[in-house]
Amino acid sequence: MRLALQPRDWIALTLTGEAVTDGSHAAATLAFDLRARRWDTRILEPLDLEARLFPRVMASSAVVGTLRTGIASRVGLPASTPVVLGGADSQACALGAGVIAAGPVSEMAGSSTCLNEAVAHPLDVLEVTHYPHVVGDGYTTETGINTSGTAIGWVADLLFGGRNGKARPADFERLDREAAAVPAGVDGVLFIPALADGERDDADLRGAFTGLSLRTDRSTLARAAFEGVALTIRAQLLLLEQGGAPATEIRVSGGDARLATWNQIKADVTGLPVATVPGDAAVTGVAMVAGLGIGIYGSTEDAIRRCVRPDPPIEPDPALAATYADAFDRFRQLVASRTVRRAG
Repeated sequence: MRLALQPRDWIALTLTGEAVTDGSHAAATLAFDLRARRWDTRILEPLDLEARLFPRVMASSAVVGTLRTGIASRVGLPASTPVVLGGADSQACALGAGVIAAGPVSEMAGSSTCLNEAVAHPLDVLEVTHYPHVVGDGYTTETGINTSGTAIGWVADLLFGGRNGKARPADFERLDREAAAVPAGVDGVLFIPALADGERDDADLRGAFTGLSLRTDRSTLARAAFEGVALTIRAQLLLLEQGGAPATEIRVSGGDARLATWNQIKADVTGLPVATVPGDAAVTGVAMVAGLGIGIYGSTEDAIRRCVRPDPPIEPDPALAATYADAFDRFRQLVASRTVRRAG
């Protein structure tokens, strides 16, 4: 077994004289007991590893030191400026989207997608990963898609990028407009956005467009790509429902939140309201953790009240529910059929 320790897990070493990390990073090592919030000796002992070799686990909001003099001078801040430990990106994004209780799901929408819901206890669903929440004693779920925004970027480069084959912001706006003009369900065309030679929970899955004909144009493919990612999100949310934590709303943040047609498609495909969160919710979440650590905010609720301002939710169109229920059934069958087992 290879333990997935990353350099960021040791970030406070030069500040405290020892290696420290927070629970959201410790959980990524596969050697951390989520419920006990400590290194798991049942895993370490068979590997002849001792817990003392691992960083001390502290709260994400823990103050771990102050700025070094040289760094303080370079950034123009007093050397007395406190340094707060912080947390992993998607878990901080959940806080920045105001996701601290079950129901709303944070979608960190970028090149890939992370879906995080706050839960009191880990769900009994193997495909759902869990991390300690960056605030409180609960957890955040994590499921995701390896190539979501990247899949849309691939379509944009190929079909909208012109001679250079590199889509510009205006090209993404054109893609979004053209996709909006195509009817829901795109005449049966389906897209599997697994373009990274496998998916997080299925290493053998590969991407595909199906249902193509001579009528298929770039607008159809753009719409199918949007729907394919949204259908994959619906499949991931189904895992949360199976674990007893059904989603009630999606809160989208990140670069891909700017695509209005895609946001509406996500609402229509999942049947859930979709609220976009302005700015970068991950950055906002880290700032909120820092503010909680040094006492700027009196509580998590106070931090959310002062920092999190989602846009009004985009409601799903009930007239499209049957269309997308049928598309979802066909999509799941396609995913199953496109899973090619490697020989040996």
